[in-house]
Amino acid sequence: MEPDPKLLEILVCPVTKATLVYDREKQELISRRAGLAYPIRSGIPIMVQDEARTLTDEERNAR
Repeated sequence: MEPDPKLLEILVCPVTKATLVYDREKQELISRRAGLAYPIRSGIPIMVQDEARTLTDEERNAR
């Protein structure tokens, strides 16, 4: 299930307030500034820091 595109436009990282990058393949919202990936479950972004995965250095520096 895909998240609502309008929702993705307004969401920001709860830690840094920076914009997020949607990774459709991994079903995550990426905050490179915070170094976190927030999961999307059943089309719902889980914007809780404790639920986020820490990005690898490679992922954090990817463009």
